[in-house]
Amino acid sequence: MTDFPLPGAATPVVVAPAPGHGPQFWTGAPSAVLDGDTIVLGYRTRNGPDTTDETVIAVSDDGEHYETVLVLPQDHFGAQWTERPALARTEAGWRLWASCATPNTKHWYIAVIEAPTLEALADAEITVAFAGDANTAVKDPIIRRTGDGWAAWICCHLLDVPGAEDRMNTAYATSTDGWTWNWHGTVLEGAPGTWSQRGARLTTVLADGRAAYDARASEAENWFERTGVTRWDGDRFEASGEPLADVRYLEVLPLPDGGYRIWYEARLDDESHELRTELIDR
Repeated sequence: MTDFPLPGAATPVVVAPAPGHGPQFWTGAPSAVLDGDTIVLGYRTRNGPDTTDETVIAVSDDGEHYETVLVLPQDHFGAQWTERPALARTEAGWRLWASCATPNTKHWYIAVIEAPTLEALADAEITVAFAGDANTAVKDPIIRRTGDGWAAWICCHLLDVPGAEDRMNTAYATSTDGWTWNWHGTVLEGAPGTWSQRGARLTTVLADGRAAYDARASEAENWFERTGVTRWDGDRFEASGEPLADVRYLEVLPLPDGGYRIWYEARLDDESHELRTELIDR
């Protein structure tokens, strides 16, 4: 799938620098939507291992320079940490899904808020969209409008083996209204004996069925995921081939002219991460 828009295809621009130096000073986990001529970008900032995560919403007219609209600290959701958000335009305005860590556990759930404007999301009622369960942590949603409703791809961390909670796969869900979801099971998992065997997480899904995922081979590679590409075969995605980019959380936004803008979380030499973007021509 050599035509997939991947990092390195164009000149990268730093959207948001790392918030500090060293492990877990991370900016990334992006999710982008196009609202007319404006790009609306959600991302996560982790301000070090013992501080506060933030969910940031920013807007841009050119894709490279962003104005921050809203910053929601993890305490806003009652979470111990937060991870990748998802955004969608709705008839009522804007809907935001936030990945939330249940305090003092390995469990994650996905909260949802809706408001007429991006700014008003700060005052919106918080409900749980995807709760997970005792054996499953859910986070890092990809959520799309479809012709007859909504589709979601959810990263699931497996909690049934103590000490191995970093294992992950991706499940699929659908909804008629974007509030109540029907689960359809696992659609991507790591391939035994390969670079993805510890777990595989979908990070973007295009309308033609092409997709990107990041994955790792071992527990030691947690936070060192690499990115590969796959395609929907009608039933599931397959983790195959080799990693094609040493980045996490690749997001791809198709543009009206047939090109793409991509975002990804890039690791620096000191293990901090910065958020980068590239404009890839048709």
